[in-house]
Amino acid sequence: MSPGASSRAGVLRRHRDVLPPEVAGAALSLGEGDTPLVELPGAARRLGGGRKVFAKFEGANPTGSFKDRGMVVAVAAAARGGAKCVVCASTGNTSASAAAYAARAGMACAVLIPAGKIASGKLAQAAVHGARIMQVDGDFDDAMSAVREMESAGDAAVVNSINPMRIQGQKTASFEIAEALGRAPDVHCLPVGNAGNITAYWLGYREAHARDGCGLPKMLGCQAAGAAPFVKGGPVRNAETVATAIRIGNPQSFQSALDAARESGGRFAAVSDDLILAAQGFLAAREGIFCEPASAASLAGLWAEFERAPEFFPEECVIVCTLTGHGLKDPDIVKIPKPEIHPANPDALKKALEKIVSDG
Repeated sequence: MSPGASSRAGVLRRHRDVLPPEVAGAALSLGEGDTPLVELPGAARRLGGGRKVFAKFEGANPTGSFKDRGMVVAVAAAARGGAKCVVCASTGNTSASAAAYAARAGMACAVLIPAGKIASGKLAQAAVHGARIMQVDGDFDDAMSAVREMESAGDAAVVNSINPMRIQGQKTASFEIAEALGRAPDVHCLPVGNAGNITAYWLGYREAHARDGCGLPKMLGCQAAGAAPFVKGGPVRNAETVATAIRIGNPQSFQSALDAARESGGRFAAVSDDLILAAQGFLAAREGIFCEPASAASLAGLWAEFERAPEFFPEECVIVCTLTGHGLKDPDIVKIPKPEIHPANPDALKKALEKIVSDG
């Protein structure tokens, strides 16, 4: 390996046998993919029985979210197709990823964001990578409608999940999970916003099963109660949730996500913001994983659905929760306690440490 080279091959090389020929041999990469599958013993104990719970931590991708898997494929295809610019509507993670991969590919990037609805960590990423940021006086669905009209403007390529290349890249996580477990999980829980991810995972599992006979999971799509069009049966205007990444009321991949749930024998669950934040805190304090609130919706959905219908999770089953983004994406949500001030002498600090140890 050359000095400074990433040990991660990147999605385009690692998964070239399952990706479209349009990107065959493309060299674009920031070392995305091959993210950790981490066992969650605390979450398993909460469910009981012989159940095992794992987290696919997509926050370990280069820009800190799962979007990198699909974005590298979409940007590579756009560049090969002669596009000079990529454009997207975004609640945050898409804009950060699009800006990074456009910069790497030497392309311009334009981002439409909804008014006042973007976590600061994500907006900072898009800005530092050089994206041209346009704020829309409306919500994500208004921004997405505008983007659909912009693709014909010059040599621009839309890189939201309506771009099929995004789905192709995102499906690769399913292959990695099946490979790591030696089989598909029995249940796969993941957050649902624009619904491209549940669509992509189900596509990946179907292809992995056809190729390797790894089995098929039931898909549990987890939405915030204030942005739950799948649970409510149709679009939600003025969607609202603390989980900004899934604050989407009119998902662009609505039908394909419904198909994924139906074909897999799965379903959708809506969870409160309080439960989402409780799951985020649990993952950080008990499992050592700091994810953004939208990511924690997968574990919150698991908790809620297990309480409502435990038979959906038989004993001895294997459950995977996708954690879509790193907690540093949305640091403002964390309530940081005011530090205690101690005298700067060894004896006082030793006593303070002894108290911390005794308190556990």
